[in-house]
Amino acid sequence: MAKAQDFSTVMKDMMGAFPVDTKAMEDAFKNQAALNEKLSGVALEAAEKSAEISSKWTKETLAKMAEVSKAKTEPADYAKAMTEFASANAEVAAENMAAFAEVAKKVQMDTVELLMAAGKDMQEDATKAVKKATDDMTAATKKAATSAK
Repeated sequence: MAKAQDFSTVMKDMMGAFPVDTKAMEDAFKNQAALNEKLSGVALEAAEKSAEISSKWTKETLAKMAEVSKAKTEPADYAKAMTEFASANAEVAAENMAAFAEVAKKVQMDTVELLMAAGKDMQEDATKAVKKATDDMTAATKKAATSAK
């Protein structure tokens, strides 16, 4: 009766002949973590600035509301106070919306800058990894061919 060949040894030898570079995976993980940290920093900075703008806007609105809520002697003074409040509020709204737009613009510019830098780094890393893998594969193939003779 024919004896079955043990393929586990063959597979072990074959996998050992073609080494895997785990450093490339570690570097990729570290690079991804660094990119995520930078992107989180951009988002947190934008959130902080947005909160400051919102807080300032709220304080200004409440201060103007105090003036509107004061008792007036003439009914026409109420209409005048509301008109002044609406006009001032529209002006402040335009200023604050422009401030929010600046925050969004900075976030967009910083994000694009980070992603372009990361893309360049990944391309360089990929080129190095492919070259190393090719060199390793060529060496392993030569070694296998030499040992087969």
